[in-house]
Amino acid sequence: MHQKLIDSLNAQLGQIFEGARELPGQKELQQQVRTVVQSTFSRLDLVTRDEFDAQSAVLARTRELVEQLEKRLAELEQAAPAAKEGNDKPAE
Repeated sequence: MHQKLIDSLNAQLGQIFEGARELPGQKELQQQVRTVVQSTFSRLDLVTRDEFDAQSAVLARTRELVEQLEKRLAELEQAAPAAKEGNDKPAE
């Protein structure tokens, strides 16, 4: 992902200089910008869109399971006092 973005930025910089005649140091400037961008991205904690979408799907599924477990727990908590009352009756 980082390389794709860096290449895109490099291409955009190239377009800026495209119509102009070759400037002294132009290629060196592009290489320096590329190096700075690579260095900056390597320090950032970035993920690809695919990774983000995959984690979003996992999170959605996890939320769904938590909601199901909360509902089941509430049902069990409601049933617990009724079961306890049934056990408190003296045996005949």
